[in-house]
Amino acid sequence: MVKLDRVRAHILIDGHVQGVFFRDSMKRSAERLSVTGWVRNLPDGRVEAVVEGERKDVDAIVSWCHRGPSAASVFSVSVQREAYVGEFRVFRVLR
Repeated sequence: MVKLDRVRAHILIDGHVQGVFFRDSMKRSAERLSVTGWVRNLPDGRVEAVVEGERKDVDAIVSWCHRGPSAASVFSVSVQREAYVGEFRVFRVLR
């Protein structure tokens, strides 16, 4: 039996990342990568996300966060790695 290397990441993205379809674009990218979790706007202008999945896929979505959609201007990305929980079934945009 193959053991999957699953991880969880809590991500904070700072920059011009609200009002540029960042959350919807991240959802599409997460679904392509089979990553689950959620993404939301924060009142301070940042975007926050929690993602779970195979390490290579979580790493890929973290890399995507460094650039975001074409209209975004990402200044910094903070990532806190955590133990996989298996909490999510899909990836959602929280409103």
